[in-house]
Amino acid sequence: MQTKEIIGEGEKANLTPMIDVVFLLLIFFMVTTTLIREEADLGIQLPTATPPEPSEQLPSRHMVEVLPDGTILLNGGPISDDPNAMVLDGLINTLSRLKASSERMGAETIIVIQADPISPHFRSILVLDACAAANIEFVSFSSM
Repeated sequence: MQTKEIIGEGEKANLTPMIDVVFLLLIFFMVTTTLIREEADLGIQLPTATPPEPSEQLPSRHMVEVLPDGTILLNGGPISDDPNAMVLDGLINTLSRLKASSERMGAETIIVIQADPISPHFRSILVLDACAAANIEFVSFSSM
């Protein structure tokens, strides 16, 4: 009966200010709270313990050019042989070392001879002889 005495007989408690305060507190906490974002999936594939697939070994390919004046270039660099020599000892030594390094890698040595149309033909034959002396089996000609 004490409630009747405090409030009165016909009066009811007004809850509107209390609801307003609760909504204001709710809005305050919603605005001041920082949301935790989940980490995004970056699509990174981690390495596995499986060994990589073996790749095919590419052949060791070298270019021998015969210029119109009879100069011989190996991979763009001049060979230190006498232009009038009938045996290309410098080319033979270089080709032998290239073949040995290719064999250590397990690759085939391929020589492509690119002779100028107006070059002396005997110089191309000397290059073929040098390839034979270096035991290189894969030799081909290319046009300029």
